[in-house]
Parts: sequence; structure tokens; C-alpha cells
Amino acid sequence: MSHLRPGRPLIVPVFLPFQGCPHRCVYCDQEKITSRRAEPVHPSTVTNLLEQAVRSPSFDSSEKHEVAFYGGTFTRLPRAKIQELLEAVSPFLRDGRFHSIRLSTRPDGLDEETLLLLKQLGVWTVELGAQSMDDDVLRLSQRGHCAGDTIRSVRLLREKGFRVGIQLMPGLPGDSEEKFLATVDRVTALLPDMVRLYPTVVIKGTILADWYLKGIYKPWPLVEALEVCCESVVRLERNAIPVIRIGLMSSPSLREFGQVLGGPWHEAFGHMVRSSVYHRRIEPFLPRLGETGRILLRVHPKEVPLMRGFKNSGIRDVELKTGATVQSVLPDTSISPGCIRVETL
Repeated sequence: MSHLRPGRPLIVPVFLPFQGCPHRCVYCDQEKITSRRAEPVHPSTVTNLLEQAVRSPSFDSSEKHEVAFYGGTFTRLPRAKIQELLEAVSPFLRDGRFHSIRLSTRPDGLDEETLLLLKQLGVWTVELGAQSMDDDVLRLSQRGHCAGDTIRSVRLLREKGFRVGIQLMPGLPGDSEEKFLATVDRVTALLPDMVRLYPTVVIKGTILADWYLKGIYKPWPLVEALEVCCESVVRLERNAIPVIRIGLMSSPSLREFGQVLGGPWHEAFGHMVRSSVYHRRIEPFLPRLGETGRILLRVHPKEVPLMRGFKNSGIRDVELKTGATVQSVLPDTSISPGCIRVETL
């Protein structure tokens, strides 16, 4: 379950590993990604999850909480199954304990009849597992859809009044920095309401793992993935498209030794990208190389972790760029987010 944070909307995830999927993509093992077994989810399971959330002492009934169906291709489930799962949420929507439903699906898994049903039963947001907007990358990854399907589905969802999310996977077979940033630009032109970035990692037991062990597939190193995701976040968010997730969640299964065979897997990946984006923003405010020997940095309190970076890598980056020793990083509420005050010592 998502963490309950007082005063903030809650998203309660219901995982449906592989359910509704027409086939298994080369990189995918949703059981390990979600730490959930690939077995049918019953309406009673949904009810129990939501009741558990409501009973939490941190549950704030005044917030607009959301139920999220993740992990499979929801709109390719049998119509009766779609209806019974959504209807399990309906009582919580009617009495106001939850506000709306979101779900994820494939770009080629939508039609007008299904969208009408989703709208009637409280779905507000649909996230599309586009992964790439390069047809060669999609073909090599055995996705079974093309970039045109994503464009068509975004337009259809917009016409029906849904909020639209797009999920992308840099580093798939055949991908490159140039290709992925072109994907980001094509997605930006579609103006989705949100984007998630999941760099491709090699998970034991997948087709991609077999290709990796045979030398057919070479995953992106961590440094390259960080750089590409940083640039992607900058491009998306300067166009007012929020990036709401960066990197796979750190599930117990993925943390087991030997489950991730290769690729840019890091439990702090999202924080590392956010710190890089932050350091790009503050760089113009830093002294030039050699101008001073010691500095003190004042930043907004919420941005101290971004300033410091993972294991103080941000501090080291500032020292490298300025040639000055950073004596301290101080939280200061008078500093606006995204800004910094440098004091020479």
C-alpha cells in the first residue's frame, strides 16, 4: 500500500501482474517488480485493501484519495472482470471516502465502448505503457504495438475527458540516447498530464536476461541512464508535464541477490536524477572556478537533500565546478525553491 501521509491524497495500488496482457514483453517480470504473485484478483481483495486504508489512523477523509489498478493490461481483461473490479470500488466513491480510479494499460488496448464503461464507473486517469515512440525499439522489445497506437490512444482519451499518463522505458533493445530523447520530444508534443520513467533493467528469467547472458543485449550503464533521464525530466517539466516517477520501485523481490542481472538499477535512482536536475538549475548561481576558496550554501529546507545529492555527491560536484570547499549547507526558509544563496568565507 502507498504510504499514508497526513494531509496528502493517498493512492492505494491494486496489482494485477500479467493479467490481461496478450503476451510477455522481453524485459518483463511483473511478479518480481511488484512482489505480487500472478493470480486473479477478486473484488473482495479490492474491498479489503480499501477498508484497510480507511481504518488507518492517518487516513484523512477530506482528501481526494485514489485507487490505482497497476501491473497488467486492465482494459484487456474480460469485460465482466473489468466491471466487477471497478464496482468493488463504487461504494467508496459514492460515500466520498475515495475520489477516483486510475489504471494502466497498453496503447493498443483501448476502444470507445471500454472507455465509456470506465468513465461510468469512476475512472479518471488512464496511463499508457508506451515505453518508446520509436517503432524499431518497440519491435525489438516485442511490444506488439507501434508509436501510432500511442498517438491514437492519447487523442481518444482526451476526447473522452480522461487524464492521460505515459510510461516510458529508456534503454530498451535498439534504443540510444538520441532515440530516447526523440521519444521524449514526441511525447511532449502529445501534452500528457504526467509521465513516468522506468530505465530498462535486466531481470532474471526474462527473455532480455537470456539475450544479456548471450551478449545480444547490452544494458545502459548507470551514468548514461542518469544523464538521459535528467535531460528527459528537464524537457518534460519545462513544458509543464510533471514526471511523477523515476525508476522502478524497490520491491523486496528485486532486492534479492541475483534477481537484477544488469542495467541501471539503483534504489536511489529517482533521487539521483532529481538532484542532477536541481544542480543544473542552480549552476548559474555558483561562483566561477577559482573565484573563492570556501563557500557556505543556503537553500530552501526541502531542497537540502537535493543539494547534497546521494552520499553527498552534489557537494562534491559543486566543489569540482567552483574549486571551493563547501563548509556547510544550511536550510533557509527565505530562499525560494530552485534558488540558492552563496556566501563566501
